[in-house]
Amino acid sequence: MVSAIHTNHSTRLKLARRILRAEASALRDVANRLDERFVRMIDRLVFSSGRIVVTGVGKSAEVGRKITATLNSTGSKALFLDATAALHGDLGSIASDDVVLLLSHSGESQELLRLLDALEPLGNTTMAFTSRVDSTLAKRVQIVFAYGSISEADPLGLAPSSSTAVMMALGDALAFVLAHERGFARRDFARLHPAGNLGLQLTPVERVMRCGDALRFASVNGTIRDALREASRPGRRSGAILLIDAAGRLRGLFTDSDLARLVEHGVDVTSLPIREAMTVEPITIPLTATVAEAMACLSQHQISELPVVDQERRPVGLIDITDMIALFPTKSHAGRHAA
Repeated sequence: MVSAIHTNHSTRLKLARRILRAEASALRDVANRLDERFVRMIDRLVFSSGRIVVTGVGKSAEVGRKITATLNSTGSKALFLDATAALHGDLGSIASDDVVLLLSHSGESQELLRLLDALEPLGNTTMAFTSRVDSTLAKRVQIVFAYGSISEADPLGLAPSSSTAVMMALGDALAFVLAHERGFARRDFARLHPAGNLGLQLTPVERVMRCGDALRFASVNGTIRDALREASRPGRRSGAILLIDAAGRLRGLFTDSDLARLVEHGVDVTSLPIREAMTVEPITIPLTATVAEAMACLSQHQISELPVVDQERRPVGLIDITDMIALFPTKSHAGRHAA
C-alpha cells in the first residue's frame, strides 16, 4: 500500500508547473526537429484515396484514438484499429488503398511488428511516429518521423507523459496541415459538427433566419402609413420592415420601436415619409455568414434586427434577436436598432 505524502500548496504547485514546463519543452524540441520526413507523410496522405488507419498498443493506442477523432473531424477519413484486435480478425477492416499510421514510442512493440508482417501482402503504405530512427519499427515502415529522445515529465521518469503529449501533438499537426492542404474551411467544420453549441455557432444564417412570409417589405419612397399597409402580413411577423428601392435593394429599416418612439413624441405618422424615420443603410450580414458572426454583429452594434442580404444587397432574410435568444437560451443579448 502506498503511503500518502502530505505537502503544502506551494510544493504542489511547483511540482505541477515543473511537469507542464517539461512537456512544453519536449514539444518545443520536437517542433524544431520537424523536417522533410514529416512533409513526406503529408505528401503521401494528400493524394491518398483511402483512409488513414491509426494503430498502436497501450498508451499509444489511446493517443491513436484521439488522433483518429481529430482527423475525422477535420475532413480526413480515418479509422482507429487496435493492433491486438487486428491480429485476431479485425485486419479485415483494412483496404489496400488505406495508409497505416503506426504509433510506438519505443519502436519495438511486438504487436505492431507482427501487424506489419500481416500488412505486407495487402501492399499498404505504412508510416510511423516513434522516438528512435534506429528502432525496428522505423526501419520497417516506408515513411517514418522519429522525434528523438524525450524525457518524461513524470517525476519518476517512467509513466508516458511527455512522449504521449508529443505524439498527440504530432497527430494534431498532421491533421491540421492536411486540412489546410485540402482547403478545409469553417463551413466544412460546421457540416461535420452539426450538434452542440459549436455546431450551432457555425451553422449558416440561412438555416435560422426569418424568410418568406415572415419578412415585411415596403417601398422606400412611401409614407409610414403606406409602409405599414404594404408590409402587413398575417400570423407571425418580424418587428422590422425592410425598405427597398425599385431594384429590390435594401435602403432602410423601420422597426416597431421606431414607430413607438414617433407616437410617444406626438409625431403624425400618417403622412410622414418613411425616409425621414428609417435607419438609413442599416447594418447587414451576408447570406454566407454563420450564426456566430450574426450574434457577434448583434452584440457589437447593440441592435435587435439584422437584415441578411445577397451580393446585390437585396434582402433575403432577417435575423431577430429573439430568435438568437431561443437558440442560445443561456445567453442574453439585448440591443436596439438606432433610428
